[in-house]
Amino acid sequence: MKHVIFSFWFMIIHTISYTLAGMFALKISKDIYDGKSRVLDYLKDMGNTKERKYVEIWFLPAQLLRGLILSFVLYPILGPLGELSFLIRLFFLAGLMFIYTHIGSAAPCPDNIEGFVYLKDKYFNITSFFKFQLEMIIYTGIFSTTCSFFLF
Repeated sequence: MKHVIFSFWFMIIHTISYTLAGMFALKISKDIYDGKSRVLDYLKDMGNTKERKYVEIWFLPAQLLRGLILSFVLYPILGPLGELSFLIRLFFLAGLMFIYTHIGSAAPCPDNIEGFVYLKDKYFNITSFFKFQLEMIIYTGIFSTTCSFFLF
């Protein structure tokens, strides 16, 4: 039962953190997500009503599923995580989320190491790279602080 409760709250915290960071990022990153000349023209256009509606429908279920799957990885170390001090747990979770799900991800994206190596110049530019980092730092901060405080 401990694992079910952990996964439930992990999903909720992930989804809220991701939503808050994404809302902020969208405000400062219209050039990345919106319009025909957007940087990430392979993503759905948030300026296109039909495409935006699709994202609005699937955003919440997708983030809940991501949160659930991410929570499973921590099952074997829940006990030891709970024994760590708040600060060490916070830095562990922040590092895990920022490094493993973002900057060190194996999928080439315009905000990670693989993207720097494999993406065409049109998709990898320094301005967009830093905007993505800001979004992920916000997400990581909200997520790791909330999880460290409430889940252990």
